[in-house]
Order: sequence, then C-alpha cells, then structure tokens
Amino acid sequence: MSKMLQRVAVVGAGAAGLCAARHILSRLNTFAPPVVFELTDNIGGTWCYDERVGTYDNGQPIHSSMYRDLRTNLPKEVMMFPDFPFENHLKSFLPHQEVQRYLDRYCQSHNIRPHIRFNTAVEKVMPVVMTTKEQETKTVWEVISSDSSGCQKTECFDSVFICSGHYSNPHVPDVPGIENFTGKVLHSHDYRYAEPFSGQSVVVLGAKASGLDISIELAKVGAQVTLSHGLPRFTFPLPPGIRQSSPVVAVDQDGSLRFQDGSVDTADILMFCTGYNFSFPFLDGAQLGLEIQDHLVSPLYRFLMPPAFPSLFFISICKMICPFPTFNCQVQFALAVLDGSVTLPPVAQMEHEVRQELQEKLERGVQQRHLLMIQQDQWDYCQTLAHIAGFPPLPPVTRSLYEEVWRQRRIHPQEYRRLNYRLISDTEWELIN
Repeated sequence: MSKMLQRVAVVGAGAAGLCAARHILSRLNTFAPPVVFELTDNIGGTWCYDERVGTYDNGQPIHSSMYRDLRTNLPKEVMMFPDFPFENHLKSFLPHQEVQRYLDRYCQSHNIRPHIRFNTAVEKVMPVVMTTKEQETKTVWEVISSDSSGCQKTECFDSVFICSGHYSNPHVPDVPGIENFTGKVLHSHDYRYAEPFSGQSVVVLGAKASGLDISIELAKVGAQVTLSHGLPRFTFPLPPGIRQSSPVVAVDQDGSLRFQDGSVDTADILMFCTGYNFSFPFLDGAQLGLEIQDHLVSPLYRFLMPPAFPSLFFISICKMICPFPTFNCQVQFALAVLDGSVTLPPVAQMEHEVRQELQEKLERGVQQRHLLMIQQDQWDYCQTLAHIAGFPPLPPVTRSLYEEVWRQRRIHPQEYRRLNYRLISDTEWELIN
C-alpha cells in the first residue's frame, strides 16, 4: 500500500520560502509538491524592490523595506545558498536587483513558480487535532487563505513553514512628546532614496546596518545628518555631514529634540532606523503555547518550532545571521523531523531546553529584545542542525570570509564593499583586487 505523501504549506515566497519549496520538491517520495502562499505578485520578499510606500492597491501594507541604492553588506560568496552559487562575473557586493535576479534563477532552476499562489493572503493557520483510524491523535493544520478577488479557501496540511520574514512591520520606539515634533517622522521601512532630503537636517535614530548606510547616503546629497545611537561611538571616519550623538530620549514642547546626554537640537526630519517587529497576524500564539512579542517568539525549539506543535516551523526568525545558508540548514532539519529521520525529545524537555538557554543569555546580560540575535553562535547552530539531521554542514570558508568582512566593515564602513573575493575551496578564499 502506497504511503500518503505529506502536504506542506509554505507562507511567503521570499528567499526562505523558495528554499523550503526547493527542498520539498527534491523529496517527492515523501512530500506532495508544496503550496506556497505569496501576498504580492512576485517572488523575492524583501529583495523585491517597490518604489511605493504605504499600502498596495489591495490595501495590504507594502512588504519590502528595500531602498533604491542598497547594496548587500555580505559578499555573494557568503550569501549564496550552498548548492546554488551566484554568477561568477558578478562583483562580491551586489545591488539588490542582482539578489532578486539570483532568486529568480533559483526559482526557475528548481521549477518552483508553478507551486506559488500569488496575490494570496494567509488569514489563519490553526492546529486541528484529529484521531486516526488506529485511535492515535495527529495534528493537522487548517490554512485559510484569500485571493485577490477576496475568495476564501480552507485547506488542510500536515505541516506549515512560516517564511513571511521579519523586515516588514516597523518597530517605532516610544519617544515621549513625539507629537510635538513639527518636522516629518518616518521609519527606514518607508525610505527609498536620498534626493528628497537634500539640504535638510535629519536625525537618524539607530546605527545598525541600515542606520549607518542611510546616513552615508543622506550625507552624499548634502543633508546634515545626526546619527543618534546608544552603541559605543564609532571611531572610524564618517563622511563630512554626519555627526554622532547619544539617543533621542524626548521631544520638548517647542518641537526640539532632547538627547540622552542632555543636549537639545532641532531637525527637519526624524528617521527611525530601529528595526522591525515580529508579526504573525494569522497565528494565535496562546493556542500554540507561544508568546509572540515585538522582538521575541518563544519558546521555539532550535529556533524553529513550538515544542507543543513540532510540525509548524518558523524559518528565518533568528537575527544577525548569514541568511540564505542558515535557511538552507533550517529547512533541511525541519524536513528531517517531518520524515522521521530526526527524533525530537519529549515536549517538556524541549520547553525546558529553550527556557534554560534563554535564561542563560539573560543572565549573561543579553537584553530581552536581542535574544534571537545569534551572531557568533550561528556557526555552531548550523553545524548542530547538519549533524543531527545528517546533511552536509556549511563549508568552513563561509564563516572565515563572513568574519573577515565584519572586520573590514568596522574599519572601512564606506570602502569595504569595493573589495572582491573568490572561493578557492571549502576552506579557503582569496582577495582578488
């Protein structure tokens, strides 16, 4: 008797969703072809640049936070899916259009497009506990979606991969008195290019990758930029037109900005480069035994699944990682759980492990909102997933080059993207200019 193939729903056709679909399609003896739900009319997720801001024609918020002149801050040699290199002739640091083209090639090469339902919103994902003929209980997933004509559909799946990303719901911290600010307030999610800010005074709040990047773009068009942040002061040279300050803590009644060090200044624009919130409006956290907060979804075993429902997978929820290679490891681990080649510990043990790990981080002084930033731990994490599920680990050259680029970035934030690299082997890379 032929066994039933498992049906998998994938939410989102960005890099993580395409990676999930590609690996499901390579295991058609275990899985039925996936159903990929995509809110927009194209693949690529955040890499799909859209000049519009605000909402789409259908009233849904614009998903992408991509700005026109963004170039990758990781070289293509590190960014690529391990089994699908970028084209050789391309430089190491790419404009976003090249990443979109790469994802198009990936999609085409693995024939994923026929399995994507475009312009389709997922309204609800709910676990339904069923009793099988053998009197065992089994969880299936009810997925309610609606297409562009508003037509609703309810379907059942054995598993759901949440690949909807976390760069679309802007996090705006609470600044007391913000209503007194007479200039324009925006979040980097709605920033597309620098020219409209020429000659203006802009306070950029936040100095991680996009805050620094956007400040440099603004300074180039003649904006006066105050880079307001709580990180240790940057010691590398910033372009003329950018000065650093402590964080904005309040807006006074006359509309001027008050900084943590007590200084006061005025500005035409206040731009929040303060990151994004997790948002899964189609999930009921309490029903899944999950707490979904702005910066934390917990407990997730191995940053992937709620212990009580280990057939629901969050791909790409970790922050400060090498994204595509990590997705590749997470997806293969998840499929190994589903096909039975990885046995999970009992629910109580999974919950205990997650809580213990988070507790240890808090005791080390990691802030609550940074608990999903795994940075240095990402290599051991991916190695562990590969080891347990029995797929090839990431080549050591990925880590070695990633760490070199981080070093260069700290020394030359404006220049590091001019360098080009080549992979020689699984363990070696070279600088080629």
